Amino acid sequence: MMDYNEALEFIHGARWLGSKLGLRRVGLLLERMGNPQNKLRFIHVAGTNGKGSTCEMISRILIEAGYKTGLFISPYVLEFRERIQVNGKMIPEDELAKSVDALKPCWNALCAEKETPTEFEVVTAAAMDYFMRMQCDVVILEVGMGGRLDSTNIIATPLCSVITSIGMDHMQYLGDTIAKIAAEKCGIIKPHGITVCSPGQPPDAMEVIAVACKEQNNELVVPSQPDVLSSGINGSNIRYSGLDIHIPLIGAHQIKNAVTAVEAVKAAIKSEFLVTGGNIISGISKAKFPARFEVLSEKPLVIIDGAHNHAGAKALADAIKLLAGRNVHAVFCVMNDKDADSILGTVLPLCETVTVVDSDIPRAMEVCKTISLASKYCENIYVAGMLESAVIQPLAHVRGDDAVLIFGSLYFASKIRPVAKSLLKRFRE
Repeated sequence: MMDYNEALEFIHGARWLGSKLGLRRVGLLLERMGNPQNKLRFIHVAGTNGKGSTCEMISRILIEAGYKTGLFISPYVLEFRERIQVNGKMIPEDELAKSVDALKPCWNALCAEKETPTEFEVVTAAAMDYFMRMQCDVVILEVGMGGRLDSTNIIATPLCSVITSIGMDHMQYLGDTIAKIAAEKCGIIKPHGITVCSPGQPPDAMEVIAVACKEQNNELVVPSQPDVLSSGINGSNIRYSGLDIHIPLIGAHQIKNAVTAVEAVKAAIKSEFLVTGGNIISGISKAKFPARFEVLSEKPLVIIDGAHNHAGAKALADAIKLLAGRNVHAVFCVMNDKDADSILGTVLPLCETVTVVDSDIPRAMEVCKTISLASKYCENIYVAGMLESAVIQPLAHVRGDDAVLIFGSLYFASKIRPVAKSLLKRFRE
């Protein structure tokens, strides 16, 4: 049997295939593995923003209720194993190796037939195998991209389909309008199910969602407006559905994600689950998700966020306003296929300085282009050639209650987060 490093090498070896949407290859792979997904129950979550946080809160609630809960997310921030979890714990290294070892002969056979599964399809199949072997009661399944042709959509009608906030992203794959993107997301809505839709969707998206639910004979649930009791750097407190809930994840967008998670769990309750109000309160209070306006340090205040599209930048800008007038020193790096101008134009007007990262991060936008865009929105621009200096540079400008904000990409966040944590530990010492 292969070991963990060999398993990772095998998974990443399929990366050369890139993103190939479609269900044929993953269907063939899972069929040869005995269709483990057919032995599981799912809550399936699609959307442009908020998927990961919503999945995390749903998972925590069901764990509190005593159910063995699988969680499949992407991308990862901490390490690869973060993508596949059971009861809040990452898949052990030997278990990942076991699942990859089981699917490798099937993958090889499909390669010989010129039906080579992609990296994401391999990860999806490995996750299904692990969740089946762990006998999960329910799996919270986050879509990788889109929905209709995403490999996670190989499942049958889930306990609940969830559509989080829809915005403009991955347009080269999903379409160039909100309506087209929404239609792709709605591909996860299957016959005779229940669909929960995050509140505050763009009208064009909401119209598409309503039509898809009607066509698939789905009950459509849209959360009502909660009473917001308080909101700040320590999260939000709301009253919803008769429950007083503390949301540790920061920002008004997380309130939308939380009520969406509550309604998704209520939908699952209709399919044999027993969940109490106490489980909901306790579960959401324990939610944690790296690089989602995550506070790495309070003194100095250092925050990291994976906002990588306009809607994410808007949510980030709204969260910055919770910092009570502090000067904000930004650190920014974005992937070259993103709308950097929109992201910077939304966030940088709220920042005193910005440090643009000129590092060897694959797919990162050229630093000269980033500087050109950033100069439209911020006068004080610095360049850092290494991740360490990208953290040290803004810290040199911090005075009093100033804050440092690291943002632009979840991939960038995964690279710089451990560096920042290590430097901050030395900084405090």
